[in-house]
Amino acid sequence: MSEEVKEMSFWDHLEELRWTIFRSVIALFVFAIIGFIFMPYLFDNFVMAPRNSDFFLYKYLCKVSSLVPSILPDFCNDTFHVDVINIKLASQFFTHMTMSFYLALLLAFPYLIFEIWKFVSPALYEHEKKSVRWVLLFGGVMFFIGCAIGYCLVFPMTLRFLYEYRLSETITNQVSLDSYMDNFTMLILVMGIVFELPLVCWLLSQLGILTRSFFRKFRRHAIVILLILAAFITPSSDPFTLSVVFFPLYFLYELSSFLVKKEKVNYEPGE
Repeated sequence: MSEEVKEMSFWDHLEELRWTIFRSVIALFVFAIIGFIFMPYLFDNFVMAPRNSDFFLYKYLCKVSSLVPSILPDFCNDTFHVDVINIKLASQFFTHMTMSFYLALLLAFPYLIFEIWKFVSPALYEHEKKSVRWVLLFGGVMFFIGCAIGYCLVFPMTLRFLYEYRLSETITNQVSLDSYMDNFTMLILVMGIVFELPLVCWLLSQLGILTRSFFRKFRRHAIVILLILAAFITPSSDPFTLSVVFFPLYFLYELSSFLVKKEKVNYEPGE
């Protein structure tokens, strides 16, 4: 531990924490203003893009479905369009504000990680710094990958299935703005958090709670649980839609198994 840290008092640490929080809040505020300015364009071309038939995922799946038409649902329907309506007076304003904040949080995320690293690194030994630096970088990258998969795969597939689902042909589907945004933010955030599973498993491994034998022992149970979870996230009846979510989740399971420590083997004298 460095001499500078040893000489810092409790109040010095508190002052440093105060400035770390202040700089982080200022960064979020600046990015939120930028996000507020550009949000109308981003909202039309990014947030609302999955509700139209020309969304890139639907076009790609349309090409794939021509090769395996018996497995994939129909993604070549050019008339697909989700009608989003606003039923609350202030919803559009608050949606503008909240989405600007979420965008600011996303854009400022690398800087926030840097501020956290800058605050904790002086109190660490050199070997600890390497581990924490790797953890922060890996956790940030996995969160972004999870959010990207949530936007590119999970949310569009869920939206399309639920919107096209018909209990009765006499019912016309119209989606409220609040409902659309709640599902949009929830599914993307959930996928971002789910992709932190390898990091959580690695931390538990460092504490001696998890070993690689746990993943080998419960692999079959995990497959069943992941299939149920995938079916819950994308409640579609076709196997392709189910596999779109299941395989990334199973990849996370195997990656977690690879990152945790191997169990120690104790040999008896004479063996």
